[in-house]
Amino acid sequence: MATLRKYKQTGRKGIAVLLDPDKVEQDAFSALLDLTHQHPVDFFFVGGSLVTEYTHRELIAAIRARTDVPVILFPGNSLHIEPTADGVLLLSLISGRNPEFLIGQHVIAAPLLKKSGLEILPTGYMVVDSGAPTTVSYISGTMPLPHDKPSVAACTAMAGEMLGLQLMYMDAGSGARRPVSAEMIEAVRQAVDLPIVVGGGINTPDRATAALEAGADLIVVGNSLEKNPGLLPQLVAVVDAYR
Repeated sequence: MATLRKYKQTGRKGIAVLLDPDKVEQDAFSALLDLTHQHPVDFFFVGGSLVTEYTHRELIAAIRARTDVPVILFPGNSLHIEPTADGVLLLSLISGRNPEFLIGQHVIAAPLLKKSGLEILPTGYMVVDSGAPTTVSYISGTMPLPHDKPSVAACTAMAGEMLGLQLMYMDAGSGARRPVSAEMIEAVRQAVDLPIVVGGGINTPDRATAALEAGADLIVVGNSLEKNPGLLPQLVAVVDAYR
């Protein structure tokens, strides 16, 4: 598969669909997979901050049965490792100061990941204030980056790159009232020479365009598709314009 690591250097733009195992409903999921045949996406991300029903393997098997789109884990903790995926975002929550999510969970997961055969994608994860409390902030016990402080995000990303992280993921969170601002994305784009992933609140074509124009290499959409699956063709069309 074309790995995310290569997106920046090749100028590629892409779109990923985030699937939360707790929120997937069979009929809607089946319809979504049908849509992705007509309007291809680049990745499925599987996971979430809080997963109460561990159905990762079944969900990945269902994706495999219907499509060859790569599946990347988006783990909330070390329990969410599933070897049948293609890769894993090894998230270090660099926007916070909780050591458990900077390195603690990684130590626990390392032996499993070593044996898994998964492609490991060391990722600087930056949660950005979206105008409402988010599950990830609550679970991680951290404050999000201020929405109107692009320089803070830029310096955070810069530090992550210097530490050797290979991707930057800026996330306003599920059901965000507002997306990560174009100003913040642009500031991070100027600060690092890494692929930038942006998610949360991208629920219109205009917001997708704004993120990509500002420097995002991959946009992630999840919650908005649960409410409006018909949004997917519009977002794919936006991304296709950059291919």
